[in-house]
Amino acid sequence: MAFGWIDEQAEARSRAGLVRTLRPRPADSPLLDLASNDYLGLARHPEIAEGAAGAARLWGGGSTGSRLVTGTTELHTELERELADFCGFEAALVFSSGYAANLAAVTALGPHGSLIVSDAGNHASLIDGCRLARGTRQVVGHADPEAVDKALATHEGAAIVVSDTVFSVDGDAAPLAALAEACREHGAGLVVDDAHGLGVLGDGGRGAAQAAGLAGADDVVVTATLSKSLGSQGGVVLGPARVVDHLVNAARTFIFDTGLAPAAAGAALAALRLLRREPARAARARAVAAELHARLTAAGLEAVRPDAAVVSVRAPSPEQAVRWAADCRTAGLAVGCFRPPSVPDGISRLRLTARADLSGAEIERAVRVIGETRP
Repeated sequence: MAFGWIDEQAEARSRAGLVRTLRPRPADSPLLDLASNDYLGLARHPEIAEGAAGAARLWGGGSTGSRLVTGTTELHTELERELADFCGFEAALVFSSGYAANLAAVTALGPHGSLIVSDAGNHASLIDGCRLARGTRQVVGHADPEAVDKALATHEGAAIVVSDTVFSVDGDAAPLAALAEACREHGAGLVVDDAHGLGVLGDGGRGAAQAAGLAGADDVVVTATLSKSLGSQGGVVLGPARVVDHLVNAARTFIFDTGLAPAAAGAALAALRLLRREPARAARARAVAAELHARLTAAGLEAVRPDAAVVSVRAPSPEQAVRWAADCRTAGLAVGCFRPPSVPDGISRLRLTARADLSGAEIERAVRVIGETRP
């Protein structure tokens, strides 16, 4: 029977407690949201909504084609110019998603004959980029600059090191300065995904590379998503102009993909301008994360100290993690639930988002619900 193996895999997932299901949410959900990646609380902000609506009224519902045909509007170039300026890079290139941006950066900068050194804890989009690239991939231990240095020492020729800046599972930060030092020792480029750092880390949310003193360096490329702190949709690659020009000519997820919808570009641009006016939102997100961690650990829960806005709480098993998240939802709290194969170490977790707009009472309520529903 065609696709008969799908039934076998479905049964295996069911036995292991790893079945995933879609859960559509209403526009006016009564749940306290600690599950989304809306770190700055901008996704429903009136200015961001109007940025999206105004762009749709002016430019229409879609970009109408690939960026190299009709999909690049003046709005796209305005967004790219302001993103590059805000983050401190020479140039920027906007994509239809953060996933597409990562695939573009890794595949276009990891050609045949090159070495791609990848952190074991990297996001799936970076992993897929490494798999699709024609270069040789070598996976090294998590957040281990010495292992990176050793891997680079085995190769002569072009090389890049690929890492998240803030890892999405536990919320820990990569040692960017040490990684850059290892890269420079061997003439390699550093490609980092700042999806969870942009808007949270750095001066006024300018990102992890800026915080590490690497913004604008000619050997550093940063990717990011517009769908987290900026409350919109899409992705971006930031770096030297010659790297961006190369992506325009060589990155398949740029050349063959329809451009980002104007509404998303308009929303991201509005969010970026709001963040410039209200830079304290970044520090507030970090403060909320620190308070969540302190309260959770004080309650006897095993929570990982956050380096940005992700707070991870360990669960005993995949099945108990699912039940714990469901019990939280019943009690009015939405939390993320990470389990294998989404987690590289096989440890299941509740994943909490520390949003800048959370009040003290909401933080207290979230900690109380998590503690009362623990397995």
